[in-house]
Amino acid sequence: MALLDSLPRHLFSSRGWGLLAAGVISLLCAQLMGRRDLLALGVLLVVLPLISLAGIRLVKPRFRVYREFSPSTVETASITTVRLAVARTGPGVGRVIMEERLPTRFGESPAFRFPARSASGGTSRYEYRLRSGKRGQFLIGPVTAEFTDPFGLSLHRHTIDDGDTLTVTPAAVELPATGLAGARGNDGITATRIRANPSDDDVMTREYRHGDPMRRVHWPATARHGVLMVRQEESVTTPEATIILDQRFIAYSTGFGSVFSGAGGDDGHDLVTSDTFEWAVTATMSVSAHLAERNYALRFLDAAGEPAFHRSPSAPEPDNEEYSGAGGLQSIAESLAAIQLSGPHHMRRDHDTARREHAGSTEYGQAVFDDRLIDKLAAHRMRGPVLAVLGKITLAEARSLAPAAGYAANAFAIVISDRPAESHDALEALRLGGWRAVAVDASTSLPAAWTFFDEGGGALSAAAADVRRGAGVAR
Repeated sequence: MALLDSLPRHLFSSRGWGLLAAGVISLLCAQLMGRRDLLALGVLLVVLPLISLAGIRLVKPRFRVYREFSPSTVETASITTVRLAVARTGPGVGRVIMEERLPTRFGESPAFRFPARSASGGTSRYEYRLRSGKRGQFLIGPVTAEFTDPFGLSLHRHTIDDGDTLTVTPAAVELPATGLAGARGNDGITATRIRANPSDDDVMTREYRHGDPMRRVHWPATARHGVLMVRQEESVTTPEATIILDQRFIAYSTGFGSVFSGAGGDDGHDLVTSDTFEWAVTATMSVSAHLAERNYALRFLDAAGEPAFHRSPSAPEPDNEEYSGAGGLQSIAESLAAIQLSGPHHMRRDHDTARREHAGSTEYGQAVFDDRLIDKLAAHRMRGPVLAVLGKITLAEARSLAPAAGYAANAFAIVISDRPAESHDALEALRLGGWRAVAVDASTSLPAAWTFFDEGGGALSAAAADVRRGAGVAR
């Protein structure tokens, strides 16, 4: 029995190998004893498993697999339920053992029998749960099935679907309510009188309509037009915010081993990321959720002034810059799921060498913090705050970015670095340009960094006091 268990299981079952062994023994005995009946028996015992092996490979059973994730996208550390429905579409076979292939980060792959005991209408349904501690896109499946012939002699395993991609988005951290966004009403909108270059919708007066109160009559306009004119309602606009997300490899790598693959190596969805960049992604998601709850329209740019998500494989609309409402926030979350560091990779070179080779601060040949980014900000000047989530930047880069604060109602910069104290000169350059800037490391509390902005350079909140005593926050 131990000998049978050591034989390859991808061709024959233990029963099949047993028949083959009995057939070979019968043929040897027939040769030695000259018995024709043993010869016939031996041929039958050898041929039967071979015929079953050929048949199960020529007549492959066909199945249809439907896989559903609930929820369809899931935040890190949250649970999604995977529901499988498997239906036979081809000829019947013997018992089938199926297995759902999973990336190693999700643990052991679930196995099940088809048909299930509770199968109805020829469809078997199965359910299991998954949870990932890191963001990314992961291939769930395919389902592999191990078939046997009706006699249980031969085995054959093959995939019966292509699998589906599960998107794990970064979870937002709740941020304290602050006054960073400026004045706004309880409904999250601001009333703004637009005087420069008014559009047709921003007229300050209009003709009197039945029911208008007389207190709104605009007498100078009435005299000028010769008809009764009333003051137009103030133009109500949705507040806007711009988020600049630095994604340059060189800005988040400080030496060998500081950049790593964020996903499992066997699922084909490795992410080039680091602890500091993961902090930046979480900060971006948290700020987006914080502002979206207050009805802000959000605009995302990268350091070169391009759409921030145009290189993210998980982005539903890679070339889109503007997002609003619940649908926009969901699109932002999905776009951040698989975003990664871009630009030249120097995984095995020291950081100083990499910086010398790329001292021009380029990203795929594009200059960063230059006129293209400034022009994008100028097109929406003074319409709302600008938040820059940056990796470690040089003094020259900070000086290039500093004038951008002049196009924002408020300008905030978070510099994420392994050594925040080394960013002092860059922070000063940003502050001289009008930015409120702070440098943090990956261990800094995000709510503490957010509260620092509202305090306008005052003491950090108590939540950040322990971090401030170390190297967590530089001001």
